[in-house]
Amino acid sequence: MGIPTVSPDQYEHNRSFLKQMYRLRATVFGGDLEWDVYITAGEERYQHDDYKPTYLLAITGCGLVAGRARLLPTTGPTMLEQTFPQLLETGPLAAHSGMDESSRFCVDTSLVSRRDTSHVATLTLFSGTIEWSMASGYGEIVTATDLRFERILKRAGWPMRRLGEPAAIGNTIAVAGSLPAGRASFEQVCPSGYHSIPLIDGASIRSAA
Repeated sequence: MGIPTVSPDQYEHNRSFLKQMYRLRATVFGGDLEWDVYITAGEERYQHDDYKPTYLLAITGCGLVAGRARLLPTTGPTMLEQTFPQLLETGPLAAHSGMDESSRFCVDTSLVSRRDTSHVATLTLFSGTIEWSMASGYGEIVTATDLRFERILKRAGWPMRRLGEPAAIGNTIAVAGSLPAGRASFEQVCPSGYHSIPLIDGASIRSAA
């Protein structure tokens, strides 16, 4: 399974991957989780997709998007403050230059139906998220997720520090949290056989020391 990143300058060259990604988001967040999201023509998009994020994609050997995450610096607009402020205990997010936000993280369970395959796909995306964050100068990742996924993070050895109390959103109980993006976390979640994430144009990202 390949884990490429798609930076803003590569959007146009990878329209087919991004289209699959938007459809996956519609299925997971609009369908499975029943969150109040914007879906047009079967694709889920939001204003934060206009802020030129980097997308981390999990691509199967058949060229299908099996998972994804959206990464943005917190020095600009964040979903936690603009969309999920009720999840923040103190109201505003204590953003800084060493913090990025991961959002719309999901894995297509129809493509990775076996439990062990789904687990590896999830760990691979965790590893890629940490690796990209380290290489980009970030040491902390914040996110909004649900209690089920919070348990997955804990079982993976990457526990989340809550930023507030859980709250009902759609048919799930959501929670905001902070995750360390460092070598120890990367080595803890990294699955066997993982390779450094390539940029979509074939270059490589090397983890920070």
